[in-house]
Amino acid sequence: MNAVISDLSGSTQLTAQSSADSVLAEKGQSFHWARKLLTPVHAARATRLYRLCRYVDDLADEAASVDSAKTALATLAHDIATGESADSIMADGLQLLQECGINPAILRQLIDGVSADLEAVQIADENSLLRYCYQVGGTTGLMMCGVLDINNPAALAHAVDLGVAMQLTNICRDIAADAALGRRYIPGSIVGALTPEALIHPAEALRPQLAQCVATLLDYADVYYRSGERGLSYLPLRARAGMLVAARVYCAIGNELRRRDHAYWAGRVVVNKPKKMAITAAILLAAPCQRTFWQHPHQHNTELHQPFADLLDAAHKSWS
Repeated sequence: MNAVISDLSGSTQLTAQSSADSVLAEKGQSFHWARKLLTPVHAARATRLYRLCRYVDDLADEAASVDSAKTALATLAHDIATGESADSIMADGLQLLQECGINPAILRQLIDGVSADLEAVQIADENSLLRYCYQVGGTTGLMMCGVLDINNPAALAHAVDLGVAMQLTNICRDIAADAALGRRYIPGSIVGALTPEALIHPAEALRPQLAQCVATLLDYADVYYRSGERGLSYLPLRARAGMLVAARVYCAIGNELRRRDHAYWAGRVVVNKPKKMAITAAILLAAPCQRTFWQHPHQHNTELHQPFADLLDAAHKSWS
C-alpha cells in the first residue's frame, strides 16, 4: 500500500491508543473483556482495529443524513486508494494496516458492506445475508489475522467464519434496533415481505414465526462458530484463549436468546461480568485439553463460503 504521509508521532500514537481503548470499553465490551488474554502488542493492535471498524460503522449509523454518510464513506474509500488521510482515526487505521501487512482492499470490502446499509435494507435470502455478514464481519476476521501475526494462509478461512458467526449473532440480538433504522436483515425467504416496521414491536400473531427465524439464524451461526474454533491452533498461544473467549461470549448472547424462546423483542441481550468470568474460567481450564487448541484441522468446509466466494477470492488475491 502507499505510505501514510502523516506519520504519527509518539505522543499522537499514545493519544490514538487511549481513544481506541475508550471506544472498545464503551462499545465493544465482549472484545474489551477478551483482550485481557492477548499480549500487550496484539491487544493494542486489536483495539485499534476495533476502533477503525466501529468508526466505519458509526459513519453510517450516526450520520445526520444518508447523503452525509455516503460522502463520509466515499472519503474513506478515497483515503484507502491514496494511502493517506486527514482524518486521525483513518490515518491511524491505515498505519495499522501497513504495520500488519494487511492489504487495504479488505477494509474497502468492509466499507462497501456498510455502505449497503444506507439504502433500504430488506435482505432477500440466506445467501444474501451471509454475503453481507462476510463484508462486515468476515473482513474483520481477515484483518485480525494480520493484527495477530498469523502467517499460515489456511487460517484465513476459519477467521472469516468466526467473523460471520459473530455478525449473525449481532443481527439476531439487534433485530428491533436495526428495524428502527429501516433495516430488515432477516431474509425474506424466511419471513416473506415483512417490513422493518413490523419487526420493532411484532404483533402476537407474528411472534412464533419470528422466533423460528431467530432460531434458524442462530443455528447458522453455530455452524460458523464451530468452523471458526477449529482454526484456533493457527493463532499465537495467548491469542487462542483470547479469541475463544470472545467467540464463547458471543455464543452466550445466542444462548440467552434461546433461553428467552428467541423473543428478541423482550429486550436487548447482554452478557454480564459474572457470566464472562465463568466463560473465561471454563475456557482456561478446559480448552488446553481440546485437540483443536493444538492441532490444525484437516480441511475447511468450502461450502460455508459459497455465498461470498467471489469476494473472498478477491480478498485472497489482495492479501499482502
